[in-house]
Amino acid sequence: MKVIFLQDVKGKGKKGEVKEVAVGYAQNFLLKKGLAVEATPQAMSELRGKTNAKNKEDAEVLAEAEKLKEIIEAEEFEVIIKSKAGEDSRLFGSIPSKQIADALEKQHNIKVDKRKMDLKQPIKALGYTNVPTKLHKDVVAKLRVHVIAE
Repeated sequence: MKVIFLQDVKGKGKKGEVKEVAVGYAQNFLLKKGLAVEATPQAMSELRGKTNAKNKEDAEVLAEAEKLKEIIEAEEFEVIIKSKAGEDSRLFGSIPSKQIADALEKQHNIKVDKRKMDLKQPIKALGYTNVPTKLHKDVVAKLRVHVIAE
């Protein structure tokens, strides 16, 4: 019996997949628990419509991320953070990704989650630092952070 999975079923199929399963398994387990529906022509066309809508939405999100990447990687775009520093350009304390995300929102009105910033170590010196920022699973932008003395 052909079924369309509505949820992931370990060892059998993922959500949205169409697979052939045993009739008894389908009727007694998958259909009863609402994990799958029978693959009728109507259900198949509904699945195609949902898939097309999801693909279109994913493409829009990706295009938005690409546009944001262009803005962030523009030549004059930078986030300026003021911090107290000693004579040898070392900061008193450090600048974590949360502080960078807050400064980005205040200065440029762009909201990026601090967890999306791939900052290995907090910034501990004055000057420029490029921070890789994941805007989408396929789009990574280099955010230029300029730390200046207060």
